[in-house]
Amino acid sequence: MPSSATALAEAEARLRGILAPWPGAAIAFSGGVDSTVLLAAALECLGPDRTLALIADSPSLARRELDEARAQAAALGAPLLVLQTGELSDPRYQANSGDRCFWCKEALFQAAEPVARARGFVLCYGEHADDLTEDRPGARSAAARGVRAPLREAAWTKSDIRAFARARGLTVADKPSSPCLASRLPVGVAVSREALSQVERLEESVRARGFSILRARHLSSSAVALELDEAELPRAAALEPLLRADAALAGYAEFTLRAYRRGAVAGAIEV
Repeated sequence: MPSSATALAEAEARLRGILAPWPGAAIAFSGGVDSTVLLAAALECLGPDRTLALIADSPSLARRELDEARAQAAALGAPLLVLQTGELSDPRYQANSGDRCFWCKEALFQAAEPVARARGFVLCYGEHADDLTEDRPGARSAAARGVRAPLREAAWTKSDIRAFARARGLTVADKPSSPCLASRLPVGVAVSREALSQVERLEESVRARGFSILRARHLSSSAVALELDEAELPRAAALEPLLRADAALAGYAEFTLRAYRRGAVAGAIEV
């Protein structure tokens, strides 16, 4: 069995073999560990003049996540372009009928393609090999448009990605997944600016109380299920009156506290 260091070196060599021939890489960037690692690897292989990070900004992106993505790109020395995307005006996205992520990625790639084309860069995103085990509507959009997934093509797993991040000292190495705010809405609940704002307000309030892994599951405009890491539930129970007050300030009259479960809302694809 090769050592972990040897395995990582082999994985890096595979990735360099994919990236090196490219004229440049335009990377759909979120500030999460997957896209940050892809960005860092592209910078190492191609340099900043041939690498561009593209982040989609819309009401479904928490302001905290946008700020952190900006800071991450700056720390890497990567050029960053913020694209305004209009998925919230698309009735197919608003309907949230199970294919919301497809229409979200369509909006992103439609905005990103002209930018990549103008520079002669290859448009790519941070899908990896482990993603193949899940049905990911956004991946169908990428495949239809020819958007590349170099981490997946190089057979990188999530473990490889985190190992690379740790080896490079990236601050996102252990960052939990941070899917868009719309992932908190169950299938059939329409995506609206108001619902996304409610989710963001509550999550920011709860995060300010020292909780890091959390999801405000928006069940309706008046009902929310707040999910927290199971290890933090005892402290949450002690703070439940305050958490209920936070929920009320965000517009939720009905409040449930429960353990965090990935994808707990039907149709919530967590990436």
